Amino acid sequence: MSSENTQPCVCSPTRWINLSVPAEIALDIIVPPDHAENPGITTQCEVMSFRRGVVRQSKFRHVFAQAWKAEHCLDDVRVSRVTWDGPLCAANPKFIAVVIEAGGGGAFLVLPLAKSGRVDQNTPTVCGHAAPVLDVQWCPHDDNVIASASEDCTVKIWQIPDGGLTSPMSEAVVTLEGHSKRVGILAWHPSALNILLTAGCDNVLCVWDVGTGELVYQLSDTHPDLIYSVSWNREGSVLCTTCKDKALRVIDPRRGTVLKVREKAHEGSRPMRAVFLSDGKILTTGFSRMSERQLALWDTRDLSEPMVTQEMDTSNGVLLPFYDPDTNMVYLCGKGDCTIRYFEVTDESPYVHFLSLYSSKEPQRGAGFLSKRGVDVNKCEIARFYKLHERKVEPISMTVPRKSDLFQGDLYPDTAGLEPALLAEDWIAGQDSPPALVSLSGGYTAPPSKCGTLRGRPKLLSQTNTSPTSTTAPANPMAVEVESEGLGHGQGRSVDVDGGIERVKKEEDHLSDILTEIRALRALVLAQGHRIDVLERQLARIEDGEV
Repeated sequence: MSSENTQPCVCSPTRWINLSVPAEIALDIIVPPDHAENPGITTQCEVMSFRRGVVRQSKFRHVFAQAWKAEHCLDDVRVSRVTWDGPLCAANPKFIAVVIEAGGGGAFLVLPLAKSGRVDQNTPTVCGHAAPVLDVQWCPHDDNVIASASEDCTVKIWQIPDGGLTSPMSEAVVTLEGHSKRVGILAWHPSALNILLTAGCDNVLCVWDVGTGELVYQLSDTHPDLIYSVSWNREGSVLCTTCKDKALRVIDPRRGTVLKVREKAHEGSRPMRAVFLSDGKILTTGFSRMSERQLALWDTRDLSEPMVTQEMDTSNGVLLPFYDPDTNMVYLCGKGDCTIRYFEVTDESPYVHFLSLYSSKEPQRGAGFLSKRGVDVNKCEIARFYKLHERKVEPISMTVPRKSDLFQGDLYPDTAGLEPALLAEDWIAGQDSPPALVSLSGGYTAPPSKCGTLRGRPKLLSQTNTSPTSTTAPANPMAVEVESEGLGHGQGRSVDVDGGIERVKKEEDHLSDILTEIRALRALVLAQGHRIDVLERQLARIEDGEV
């Protein structure tokens, strides 16, 4: 087939667009047309289709992105101008949180997900940080709990009431202090209750039990330079990180050891990002030596060479990967870009298949990715972004076109629910489990907050409901005593009952404090036990002459 007989195909301009991606990726979206009327001319589509053989079949090949109408956007939102390559936004089925500009400290806005229109400047915010907020993340096991990281070197945990804020919130239920420099990365454990990972500019990883406020693990010698990203695997047993030294690491946080290292995963000097996929592979974004933006897929069993590497373009914005484990799709959103690319990851070469891109005129400052429980299954919406403009938040829906109005079970496998698979102490003791799943058939309704008022030492999520060793005090033992004594006057009985109720409440508060202290001590003992085991192994290696 000579090159002079080959002409570019212009019969399908809506599908043949300049994506700045390799030809083998573009094959996935090109369908060769019928050119029976010109049998002597071979189009570029036919050449590539001949090389590939058949077009790859996928129910996500025709996913299209649709921005919501202006009346459904959030207007007059002063999105933060902080120089940090983070999403600056987080969304769940109840709320959307956006980091905003704030004078004299750090603040972020929390609004009900159904809110639209202009946001009044007097809208209450979460404003307890002394310096700009760099990251916010909703707890995967309670839609009312959110963590925030700030330049003031602290991480704070907040309990948002159902319906949103009615007054400014400045007092956090938990303040985590363990970093010596600003903290810019948060990652909740996918299946264990109250386990939160934080990473700061002090090159330190910290694992917290936010239910007790205790620092469970601290990894201070695993990274020689600034940490760019952190991602848990599906079971939460290990995590992957990217660093300014260009290395990709797989780390066991409980043992405090680096299991795998890949030097120069991307050779460019710009920041990298990495995300664990549900099958254990790792997808990374970075830059080549020639400053081209790259996407790479890695097999954790052998990090010597990537399974595939793809160059995309020469823009300088850092690509933030958002991964959907239910559909195995990856969305790439670059800060300062006007586009959102999306790919499907499969077991068939070239493994990462380009699907399409959403393009607009306005660049994005960040983006929030809605958890699968919040999408509209009646419209076949498989994902939703909240694109941050300079003064606006714009929802963008990713939809699979279907004619039927029935629930599409192939698009919505069971997804991670609110119920944790493990307690914090179980994970600390060495147990692992994938997230507990729920069905989206019939749509998902977010339950009310699990906690009312937090008392005593911080205890965010009600562990007494899930713990097999929970202790429940009698509802009103003093009332039983009053009745058994047979007091003659109703007024005296009422006074005694009221006093008994008050004493019972005090006793319950005291018992709750004692149980919380016991859990904290147990977590500390387990953590120290793991640390002793690691030190003993290191000592044995030194004595054997291995080091």
